[in-house]
Amino acid sequence: MQPSNVESTTHSNKVLGLLLISYAMIVIDNSVVITGLPSIKQQLAMTDSGLAWVSSAYSLTFGGFLLLCARAGDLLGKKRVLITGLVIFILSSLAIGMANQAEWLISARAVQGMGAAMLAPSTLSLLQHTFPSGKERTRAISLYAAAGGLSASIGLVVGGILAQTISWRAGFLINVPIGALVLLGVMKQVTETPRHQGTFDLLGAILSAFTMAGLVYGTITSVSIGWTAPQTLLCFALSTIMLILLVIVEGRAAQPIMPLSLFCHRQRSGAYLTRVLYIGAAMGYFFFTTQLMQNILHYSALQAGFAFLPAMLLNFLIAIKVPQITQRIGDRKLMLVSMVALLIGMLLLSRLDAQSTYFNDLLLPLLLVGAGIGGATGPLTRIGLRDVASEEAGAASGIINAAHQLGGALGISIMVAASAQHTSLSGIALAVAKNHWAFSGGTVLAALAIGVISVTIRRE
Repeated sequence: MQPSNVESTTHSNKVLGLLLISYAMIVIDNSVVITGLPSIKQQLAMTDSGLAWVSSAYSLTFGGFLLLCARAGDLLGKKRVLITGLVIFILSSLAIGMANQAEWLISARAVQGMGAAMLAPSTLSLLQHTFPSGKERTRAISLYAAAGGLSASIGLVVGGILAQTISWRAGFLINVPIGALVLLGVMKQVTETPRHQGTFDLLGAILSAFTMAGLVYGTITSVSIGWTAPQTLLCFALSTIMLILLVIVEGRAAQPIMPLSLFCHRQRSGAYLTRVLYIGAAMGYFFFTTQLMQNILHYSALQAGFAFLPAMLLNFLIAIKVPQITQRIGDRKLMLVSMVALLIGMLLLSRLDAQSTYFNDLLLPLLLVGAGIGGATGPLTRIGLRDVASEEAGAASGIINAAHQLGGALGISIMVAASAQHTSLSGIALAVAKNHWAFSGGTVLAALAIGVISVTIRRE
């Protein structure tokens, strides 16, 4: 007996809910830590560059292993990979919550990133598998994008509440019971996808991971030793060599984890590059705005979390309206407007100082950045999947998420490096100078994103 349409729709909605929660856990976790960074820095006696690794270690392994995990879903089954990722994510969250040393915390964050690398492509691919092409899939992907933007802001609010009332550790420990419930739901409700014959492109995965590692490590270490230091230059040189080797290997691999054909489509390539730049600015914004609030404006962690609330609501409202907006003005115009809002917001944030107030100076840039993030994510996701053959959908999902994580890691690293100016200053003057240079770096990233969209995305 075939299930009725009502039963089928109910089951699909349950699966959609589980996949969105799984994805939201990744995003919320990455923003929860941002609100708690000042407390983490003080409690574990971390330097600025070490603090950057709390986010970058996660983003590094997340992005480095995404392509391999996306391919694993095609070969082993996406449900199996999703379950494995949930288990790793839950256990590493427990380890982070118990960390009493900086090295322990950073190592556990790296392991957590590997779990997230299994979750992210599996959730997006399972959405495509569960919902047929057309309105249902468009709705599911729009909700997926909205969940990402909303979850980032929710994480900041929740992180502020937990850091103020309990501890920054609670933001990670809460993943354990929530993750366990999601795990049980996935095991019961999600149907396994067909397994395809093939092999793992291990060499491609290794080269992609080392390429990202060199870029991020070189950028972060430049904060303390300088851009022209031999160690920094060596990292960038090795990363360049690894990138060239990666292109060669993927061009010859029978079943590459990163099919080069995906980059032959100008608009997809533009969407991938724009995502790196835009997410770099966005993650740097979250990283530095919470420190601006707590270190310069003297907000508590709880106040900082709630300060993001108006931007969170605007982000969500725009994100869920993206399908209707793009029907009227198209993806290209929406992305350009969103990037301009992001740029103006970053520029205004770079001008704040200790005399700035919330309603007169901080609220407007927060709203502009929130609107920019809410409007850009959905179109970038859709264009990244545009005209992709079904057998390459998993790889395309992996590249989208890899671009997302690469942008996050490099964006924070670049803005940390940009903030390392005026080292002769001290106290509030130093904090204000760091804020100025960090957000100036974010403004440049947003401007580059506008340039890429203008050149690569065609007019509708």
